[in-house]
Amino acid sequence: MTALEPRDADVGVAPPADGPAPTGGAGSSRRPGGAGGEREGILGRTHRALSVGIIAVVLLIAFEATAVGTAMPVAARELNGIGVYAFAFSSYFTTSLFAMVLSGQWADRDGPLRPLATGITAFGAGLLLSGTADTMWMFILGRAVQGLGGGLVIVALYVVIGRAYEERLRPSILAAFSASWIIPSVVGPLASGTVTEHLGWRWVFVGIPVLVVFPLALALPAIRRMASGPADPDAPRAPFDARRIRLALGISLGAGLLQYAAQDLAWLSLIPLAAGGALLVPAVLGLLPRGTYRAARGLPSVVLLRGVAAGSFIAAESFVPLMLVTQRGLSPTAAGLSLAVGGATWALGSFLQSRPRLEPHRERLTVAGMILVTLSILAAPTVLIDAVPAWIVAVAWGIGCLGMGMVIASTSFLLLKLSAPEEAGANSASLQISDGLSNVILLAAGGAAFAALGGGSVAGHATASATGSHPAAFAAVFLPMAAVALVGAWVATRVRVPEAR
Repeated sequence: MTALEPRDADVGVAPPADGPAPTGGAGSSRRPGGAGGEREGILGRTHRALSVGIIAVVLLIAFEATAVGTAMPVAARELNGIGVYAFAFSSYFTTSLFAMVLSGQWADRDGPLRPLATGITAFGAGLLLSGTADTMWMFILGRAVQGLGGGLVIVALYVVIGRAYEERLRPSILAAFSASWIIPSVVGPLASGTVTEHLGWRWVFVGIPVLVVFPLALALPAIRRMASGPADPDAPRAPFDARRIRLALGISLGAGLLQYAAQDLAWLSLIPLAAGGALLVPAVLGLLPRGTYRAARGLPSVVLLRGVAAGSFIAAESFVPLMLVTQRGLSPTAAGLSLAVGGATWALGSFLQSRPRLEPHRERLTVAGMILVTLSILAAPTVLIDAVPAWIVAVAWGIGCLGMGMVIASTSFLLLKLSAPEEAGANSASLQISDGLSNVILLAAGGAAFAALGGGSVAGHATASATGSHPAAFAAVFLPMAAVALVGAWVATRVRVPEAR
């Protein structure tokens, strides 16, 4: 899973024909539904084209995330790029961090239409560039362009939700986003493996951009009608914040240096590690809401919870297939399918949080979700004991994804509820930065711990009986991530702002 799920009542008058209606107040939105809007759902007449279009965008990105990961090892081997394999992933994340900040400012300034259209175009262009690359560095460049597009898209989608859907509908559209991952999580790896084997890995990359046409044709006209323009069209057009743009560059460069340092445990790696930290610390403090790292109540804790939940779970999940292949002798396909049930339970968790009767208990729901995540991460490495059946991982990860579905969709909903319309873009960018940066930092930390305990030597072994197996290296990843997730359960108790008496 990636951070895009964004895995997220009152009736008013329609906006005038010459532009979007101004909005005001935290959690307010444009209400284009007219008098009958209150009875409609996300697939009602008012929102049908928009909902189908943006869900198709998420479906496209979900399929790309699952399919491209399957084809990546073959591409790296053919392009003689195994030595820089990790950069094919990190280049995407580092450029997306910058694009998230840019998209937030752009959407607040001009509306979400332009950053979304530009992002989808860049996403497709990056896929084509990677799919036609004749060197590994050209392939990595394509992934970087793709990351720019992905960062622009995800923040713009949050702004669309905040403007085009009244508050009562937002949990439902966020649940639909999560449901969009079910089919790709199962079909994506199998389809990609088949295409890679029979047609070649390049077709996985160049074939996906064809799917861009449908979301563009369906979503963009609806966004232009329902969510275009600045939040307050009568206010002066604010310039781009040059300071935040510089901080965004700093956070991207810092994250890239941190990942580079984690690839090698040599003493010289301390230099990029220190440089990355020097860039990251001021950038993070400048881009995230004040009080985030002390878990101040309300929006800061929502942003922190998103990072803690996503980082701990994704960092642990990245090592599950490798553990099953090297320690229990499963085939790569069987190891990958052990995580497939997570797509369905993640969607179920997101659906549960969307039920109106659970809204008064949202804080308890997020706490329960983080406890489920903690238990699943703790249960996964029990398969290092031979007497424990390997299917335990599938059960544990299904439970963890149930918790993640509740937490991720709830943080998306709470962020929009606590954000004024003119701040939705910047705050959505902060949420995604917390998500993406925590993935980078915890993956780097987990990878370093894994390598320090000899985990690198297991990658070349196919079975648990192979010599050089190091179960402790996997435990060094899962146990700290469970501790981080447990901290997240405490942070979840602070996401609500106390009501004034």
